Amino acid sequence: EVQLVESGGGLVQAGGSLRLSCAASGFTVADYAIGWFRQVPGKEREQLSCLSDTDPSIRYYADSVKGRFSISSDNAENTLFLQMNSLKPEDTATYYCGAALGCSAMLGLYGMDYWGQGTQVLVSS
Repeated sequence: EVQLVESGGGLVQAGGSLRLSCAASGFTVADYAIGWFRQVPGKEREQLSCLSDTDPSIRYYADSVKGRFSISSDNAENTLFLQMNSLKPEDTATYYCGAALGCSAMLGLYGMDYWGQGTQVLVSS
């Protein structure tokens, strides 16, 4: 069974940091482009970052998180991470990881295959 399970969300003060994890099972993370999204109720899901499976130098970051968030993976652990620094109240959302066909440095993930169930992040002012 294919699963993506996010963890690491929680409550943090503005300016603080969190590290989200996304543990994959049933498939190999290294064989897919992988990335992170977030969604606030009533709004569209926002793509944040992705990492290419074919070229490790290809990474995408949304303007809203560039310079504050960093994506990485541990292939031995089959896990994806999102390090979030300098958090702002507007970063409050449910965060999802996903695996896809590809990652474009300009457009992000495309050809989605798998989604996680999400982890909530609440940033207080």
